Amino acid sequence: MIAICPNPFRDTGCRLSLNAEELLKQHGYECCICPVFDDPSGSVILAGIKTERLADVAADCSLIIVVGGDGTILSAARQLRECSVPILGINLGSKGFMATLEPNELDHILDAAHGEYRLSRRMKIDVSLVRGGETIYTDCALNDAVIHGYGDCIKLTALCDGADITAFSGDGIILSTPTGSTGYSMSAGGPIVEPDAENIIISPICAHMMSSRCYVLGPEHEIEVHVEKLHGRRAYLSIDGNSVMDLANHDRIIIRRSASCTVMADMGLRNFYEIAFGKLR
Repeated sequence: MIAICPNPFRDTGCRLSLNAEELLKQHGYECCICPVFDDPSGSVILAGIKTERLADVAADCSLIIVVGGDGTILSAARQLRECSVPILGINLGSKGFMATLEPNELDHILDAAHGEYRLSRRMKIDVSLVRGGETIYTDCALNDAVIHGYGDCIKLTALCDGADITAFSGDGIILSTPTGSTGYSMSAGGPIVEPDAENIIISPICAHMMSSRCYVLGPEHEIEVHVEKLHGRRAYLSIDGNSVMDLANHDRIIIRRSASCTVMADMGLRNFYEIAFGKLR
């Protein structure tokens, strides 16, 4: 089975997704439509479209086709969790670093259905929030974990394997995977790292110090960020732009390489550097 996962807010009426479904069914493939985002009003999904929950069908799928932007792919990947079914992205977003096809390249999904693609294994990071010696929250990020103040500067200290590497006051800090290096991390001045690499990238956000630097670390390291005294200010932890958790004084956020990865289907029509150059001009 092939799951087609539209972002109904970008793929209006799921038209492109339905075209993909029809094309695949004409060639004998079983398909299902699995919208990535809930649509309580039903206003953006055509009446009569039978849909499934991605989490319910993923184990029976050989391929996941995501129709939307990078955020849609991230949401689909979070729903898959430990399931390693390849994800093929069709870009309907504003940037689309993660998608391998554009809407006018829809015919290539037949090649993907035949298994004619390269597997791109994307490293993820496990995130733990420790408060008072107790782990109160855990999650997994394909893109990044962000610690940010609510409009105020906050004081943070980052450690690598127990050794201090930076301490500063600023807007926050981004702990990114290579996949996430073209997202918020890049906007904060972080380096672009090719997505098949295995690194943890640390990018301060608007640090109030001249010597603040980004770090690109190996995947074997454990990163710890300490939230110093907030002095009445508020801060939060965000995972892949979602799952926001409020932070408190002396919280510790621990980042490790995840044992699982997200598998992307790369059609090989263009390499990462061609995509990056085209998107960033």
